[in-house]
Amino acid sequence: MDPVVIPLLVAALVVVFLVASTVRIVPQARRYNVERFGRYRRTLQPGLNLVLPVADRINTKLDVREQVYSSDPRPVITEDNLVVNIDTVLYYQITDPRAAAYEVADYLQAIDQLTVTTLRNVIGSMDLEETLTSREEINSRLRAVLDDATGKWGIRVNRVEIKAIDPPATIKEAMEKQMRAERDKRAAILHAEGERQAKILTAEGTRQKDILEAQGTQQAMILRADGEAKAVELVFQAVHRNNADAKVLAYKYLETLPHLAGSDNNTFWVIPGELTEAIRTVTSAFGDQSTTGAPRPAPAEEPTGSDAHRVPQLDAASAAGAAVSLDAATAADEAGKQAAAAVSDAKAEAEAAQSPQSSRRARASDE
Repeated sequence: MDPVVIPLLVAALVVVFLVASTVRIVPQARRYNVERFGRYRRTLQPGLNLVLPVADRINTKLDVREQVYSSDPRPVITEDNLVVNIDTVLYYQITDPRAAAYEVADYLQAIDQLTVTTLRNVIGSMDLEETLTSREEINSRLRAVLDDATGKWGIRVNRVEIKAIDPPATIKEAMEKQMRAERDKRAAILHAEGERQAKILTAEGTRQKDILEAQGTQQAMILRADGEAKAVELVFQAVHRNNADAKVLAYKYLETLPHLAGSDNNTFWVIPGELTEAIRTVTSAFGDQSTTGAPRPAPAEEPTGSDAHRVPQLDAASAAGAAVSLDAATAADEAGKQAAAAVSDAKAEAEAAQSPQSSRRARASDE
């Protein structure tokens, strides 16, 4: 081989090496920190970059996209001395690659430890119930503390989320019992409300039914009363149109008396006060007939001797009046006997109707 070719090849290789060491291509969303002789020089941006082949060296390569970091569950003590396990999720982004590389040794570990200590401070001022119901407040307080502390590290914490809060098993069991009791309570309340509404609706329906039935009964009674009033009016007009005599009416009244005790359930009956007036009317009618049709009695013989002083003298008028009174009394007695007979017949019928029942009762008592 020609001795000139070997130096040329070596020189070519050195040139290729130097060119390759000089050119650096940085991908998008990446940042490279360059050190020159061990000291930070600059941060390479995405694209084609030139560096000194021997003097410059790439120290760290950082991803400036938003990152997600999920920590392991950590025990935290609440204000009411209960230990709960809480794990968090962090969303952060590197804003200053130089600070992220040179201000803190391991920014992930630093963020994790800072999250745990801040979380213990926040949860330590809350009880279990407040811890379980105040996640938004816990997230806000954690984000404020972490963002303030990581700003000098060139990191911005965008979001902090509580992924899970695990209380002890005994607390979980008690919470389940409480939840079951609350649900049973709500179910009982809903059932009671349903029964209450059902009873109210039933009562409303019953009330409306009673009102409608009462209105129907009222209308029926009004129509029945109107019919009876019209019937009485027609009878009254017929009686007056035919010019019925009071004597006939009184007789019909007496004729109706036996029907007062015609019912099987009547154990006693009362004679109305109008009976006397009816009897008086019939008596006057019979008295008038006896006055017009009865023969006049013969004049009495004049007493003689000492009888003339004891027997009073009766003229013709007084004799006639005595005869009329006698006939009227006889007619009244006769009407009273007829009424008494009617009453006796009615009572006999009532007793006869009740006698089978009495005999059955007596037979039942003997047995």
